Amino acid sequence: MLMRDYHIAVVGATGAAGTELLRVLERRNFPVASLRAIGSARSVGKSIRFRDESIPVEKLADGSFNKIDIAFFSAGGDVSRNYVPIACQADAIAIDKSSAFRMEDYVPLVIPEINAEDLSRHRGVIANPNCTTTVMLMALYPLHRIFRVRRVFAASYQAVSGSGTRGVEELTRQTRDAAREPGSAYEPRSTNPATVPNADSVYPHPIAFNLLPHIDSFLESGYTKEEAKMQDEARKIMHLPELRVSATCVRVPVYRAHSVAVTAEFERPISLERARELLSKAPGLELVDEPQSNRYPMPFSVAGKDNCQVGRVRLDCAFENGLSFWVSGDQLLKGAALNAAQIAELL
Repeated sequence: MLMRDYHIAVVGATGAAGTELLRVLERRNFPVASLRAIGSARSVGKSIRFRDESIPVEKLADGSFNKIDIAFFSAGGDVSRNYVPIACQADAIAIDKSSAFRMEDYVPLVIPEINAEDLSRHRGVIANPNCTTTVMLMALYPLHRIFRVRRVFAASYQAVSGSGTRGVEELTRQTRDAAREPGSAYEPRSTNPATVPNADSVYPHPIAFNLLPHIDSFLESGYTKEEAKMQDEARKIMHLPELRVSATCVRVPVYRAHSVAVTAEFERPISLERARELLSKAPGLELVDEPQSNRYPMPFSVAGKDNCQVGRVRLDCAFENGLSFWVSGDQLLKGAALNAAQIAELL
């Protein structure tokens, strides 16, 4: 693709991820000749704003990708499975946020700061990694390049915006209900029917003032799909088929930005000074590690920011060549929209 202006389609343009993508494309002055905003049938009649223009939302259809150069998909796995092949047949390059194609051998799974060279082998489809995997690898990969990672233990703390707009609304509603009736958030369900999820609930339990160690469905192994993705995708992105990642993914009552507590074991002896140097110079990452001054990464600090932050860096006391650290990143930006825009820029 030569440098010029591109005809762009955004599938899922009215959703949380699609809206964020439009903001990123505008902020980074991506060369857009025309923009086609595509949504579900219920979104038709709405409009989105892009560069001070009002653009009507079109219904997703087989002809949506005619004369389109790049199609961004932010509408879930089912939509991607059905329409990414149609976009490719129309000679568009599809950049897909869903998990539909991530583990296909012919589809590059790309974090530009880590494996940009994999883009050269795309066959029309490029996958955006899981947002939690991305946040973790932004800090893990610079260390791996020097010390060679063997295995990882991780616990994620994932914001409700990872569940889309409905997750944000559910946390807001439950928090307001609890504020009106102090103490109600801690009443057992038998005495507080409001804490019982209904058919419209995003989560199986209250999320306000609570933690849910449950993201995506459970597998026979006891891990969830989200937890399995962190191992499978890390292996593919880092080209480490033997890497072992044991993760516990937790939904927390935070609106925006995911955090991951990571303990990694390496093949080579770890130097804390060298590790901090590597992290401080890594692209897309900021070292925020002054615990004596109460400075460390937090969702509050990274929300709305492009870079991830890493801190609480310390030699691990359980492994001979181990390092523990805490990394936070805006999952709607580096975990989704920003990463997709960076992929398009590299093309």
